[in-house]
Amino acid sequence: MLFERYLMPDLMTEHYYNVTPDLLQQAGIRALICDIDNTLATYEQPDPPADLIRWCREMREAGIQIAFVSNNNEERVSRFNRQFGFPAYPDSGKPSPKQLRQAMDVMGTDVTSTAMLGDQLLTDALAGKLCGLLVIIVPPIADKKNLFFRFKRWLEKPYIREYKRRHLLL
Repeated sequence: MLFERYLMPDLMTEHYYNVTPDLLQQAGIRALICDIDNTLATYEQPDPPADLIRWCREMREAGIQIAFVSNNNEERVSRFNRQFGFPAYPDSGKPSPKQLRQAMDVMGTDVTSTAMLGDQLLTDALAGKLCGLLVIIVPPIADKKNLFFRFKRWLEKPYIREYKRRHLLL
């Protein structure tokens, strides 16, 4: 099924911190492209929380590179990334894979050694799949409740149900 090919994540887990350096290294992953909003922090958190700072430090110490690719604006992404200094791409236009490819170029990685981490199937998963990446999806931390987001989440439900039917969650 075409939609399943592009929307079904390779891995789902309950929280980003379940994505460990060991898990990534076992899959041959050396770089992780991360969405920010509702994946790593809520929209309302302008700065990274302490648990995320620790997680990023652990990744870096294990040799896992990180880049941020976000549909949010320059001000949001720059402030969030200020203390990390990771490659960061605001206004990315996901599900377009263009900024994911650019992030891989900057990190010196390719589709075999890079994964995408996000919370939305219609943006993050689709962008990662169009790029040929391993896709890891987490539930949104605190989802927006407007009609647009509720509709997108409704469209995602069959794929999430199917993933859970086939796999165990980490």
